Amino acid sequence: MTAPVDALSPVRAELLRAARTSADAVMERARADAEETLRSARVTAEAVLARARDLGRADGAAEAARERVRAVQDAWAAELAARAEVYAVLRASVRAGVRRAFAEDSSLQSRCTEAARKLLGPQARVTDVPEGGVTAEVPGRRVDLSADALADHALDRLGVLAETLWEPA
Repeated sequence: MTAPVDALSPVRAELLRAARTSADAVMERARADAEETLRSARVTAEAVLARARDLGRADGAAEAARERVRAVQDAWAAELAARAEVYAVLRASVRAGVRRAFAEDSSLQSRCTEAARKLLGPQARVTDVPEGGVTAEVPGRRVDLSADALADHALDRLGVLAETLWEPA
């Protein structure tokens, strides 16, 4: 016996073939869309990465510039601190030298007393300073001829010549 002939078999076969063709076309479009999406994502990622590198370089350059400024400021502050220390040592040394001169030469005390009276007049009240020298006063005026004041005045008179202390020998 022979199997009955199915009249719909060719229709089914054509529908199946059309469905497969349509599915293949959809799959091909999906692959093409996926490839385009990936390509576009790669291009975007490369652009974002390049921009991030540029921004990173710019940020790094700006930070490096700030760090250079800080380093220069720190170096200047250290130099000023060293200068102040050297000047303080010099001032202490000059003061000690002037005090020693007063201790070794008693005529300096009387010469300071005379100078004070010349500056303020004979009515000036003159007071000896223990480290050497004198201070003198009249109402509204005061003169300090102490050893420390004389040493400080001598150093102050150096003015810009004091800058030579910082220059290399």
